Amino acid sequence: MREYFLETRNLTKKFRSQIAVNSINLKIEKASIYGFLGPNGAGKSTTLKMITGLLYPSSGEIIIDGHEWSRKDLKYIGALIESPAFYGNLTAVENLKVHAKLLNIPDSRIDEVLYIVDLKDTGNKKAGQFSLGMKQRLGIAIALLNNPKLLILDEPTNGLDPLGIEELRRLIKSLKNIGITIIFSSHILSEVQQVAEYIGIIYKGELRYQNKIDKNEDLEKLFMDIVTK
Repeated sequence: MREYFLETRNLTKKFRSQIAVNSINLKIEKASIYGFLGPNGAGKSTTLKMITGLLYPSSGEIIIDGHEWSRKDLKYIGALIESPAFYGNLTAVENLKVHAKLLNIPDSRIDEVLYIVDLKDTGNKKAGQFSLGMKQRLGIAIALLNNPKLLILDEPTNGLDPLGIEELRRLIKSLKNIGITIIFSSHILSEVQQVAEYIGIIYKGELRYQNKIDKNEDLEKLFMDIVTK
């Protein structure tokens, strides 16, 4: 029997009369990488915001690690939704100290997460002077501070150059290897195919496809077949 770390059951979000997410049933295995695909406006970010508590579902359930989601579960969830939140006039260490203090996490964790995201040697360089890839990795470092079991990354490769994308790809795979369950949304199909083990395709608020990824399959063709039905 498969062990799912995260499930949604008929998860729905309405904004007045508009249905943004329509009764979707995600099934995400423990310590796996799940690529969440869909064109802009399909409902990816809305779904992830419900899982992270930024939006309340209109109906349905979120099941995490075998029980119904509650706000207590946020201490096991790390997230980078949209743009990284940090202070541009502070260094990487200083930024992490601010978040560690808010979360009541010891400073010893700061060196650990900086090592994981390969930002240990940034010294006194201010975060505002970081490259886009470094800023993304700092955002992930902040998300990892609480030692999460579930990491959610919303369009993490947006705007990155090929080197930044490759660095982020290696980072995501390394996090899976230490037992973290990862969901990342994207509309870049080639990136998902190289990183994810499972994919879900959402279109017009509906989960149209969900399965283990086939590395030999033409993902672009599959995607187009799904969203043009």
